[in-house]
Formats: sequence, structure tokens, C-alpha cells
Amino acid sequence: MRFIDLEGQQAVDFLCYNAHDTRDRYNAANTMKMAENVFINAGTVLYGEYATELMRITASSSPNHNTIGGCCSVEMNFIRYGRRTHSCRANFIHELSKFEMGESDIVSNVNFFMSVPVGQDGHMAISESPSKAGDFVDVVALVDVIAVISNCPQKYNPACGYSPSPVQVETYARKQ
Repeated sequence: MRFIDLEGQQAVDFLCYNAHDTRDRYNAANTMKMAENVFINAGTVLYGEYATELMRITASSSPNHNTIGGCCSVEMNFIRYGRRTHSCRANFIHELSKFEMGESDIVSNVNFFMSVPVGQDGHMAISESPSKAGDFVDVVALVDVIAVISNCPQKYNPACGYSPSPVQVETYARKQ
């Protein structure tokens, strides 16, 4: 798959699951341990719950994708911004229902194009994304996967430059 940030600064929340056993889902901790990095970049393998290599980032024109910030939710948006807004969590629930999964199947996800710098003291914050119009991320499945995304609708923080915009998703058949 290729994710293209058409206008720049658009976060894309992403989850993947082993299609043959959805309990084997993306595991942020396993991914960070094996990559020895809190950021997702070209070459990073996305590991599952059972140390399965689910997907690999093969190319990226924007650096340091996030996997510690999780997805926004109506509840967190209300606490942070005093407003009940659309959320990636609701989008995930909607998409996962197509595969007989639901809220309990949502785990800490990958946030492509989202910048969450981590300071020496451990301080972290969502900051403006460095992605520009046309930036892309390529991922390849290493096993059969179910992949779901949410084009983040959050307009009250810098994850989407305070103005959510479209992304393009291209899929390709695996070369035999």
C-alpha cells in the first residue's frame, strides 16, 4: 500500500491484524523494541502480538512516524479541547465492524505523518507534521493482513495542521 498526503500535514491512523488470527494484531511495544526506536521509518517492521512480522515500511518521504500517541477519541477530544468531535477511534470501530471486530480490538496504532517528538526528559507532545503535499509512505504485507485506516478528522491540534485534508491510498497486488 502507498499512503499519499495530498496537501501536507495530514495524520493517517493505521492498524493491522493477521487475517488468519486477528488476536495477532499490531503491537507498538514489540515494534519499538525490535526497531530499537520510538519512531517508525523506512525499514521498520510492524510486529504483531505474537512477534509475527505483519508489515514492513519499505519507503517514506517523511520521517519519524509516530506509534506512541494512539488515536483520538470523542472522550479525549472533550477533555483536551472541550468539544465532542469526530474521532479516529470511532472511524476504527466503524471499519473493524466489517470484520466482526470492535472497540476491544483497537490497540495503540501507527500514526503516519504525525509528529510526536520526545525530549530528553521524556516530555512528548503532538506537534505540527513535517509532511508536505505529495509525501508518501509505502508498506508491504509480510503475511495476509486486515488493514484499517482513519484519515484523522481532528481539527483542534496540529496533527492535521488544524485543517484535516484528503489522503490517497493506493494498493498493489503482491508480486509472485
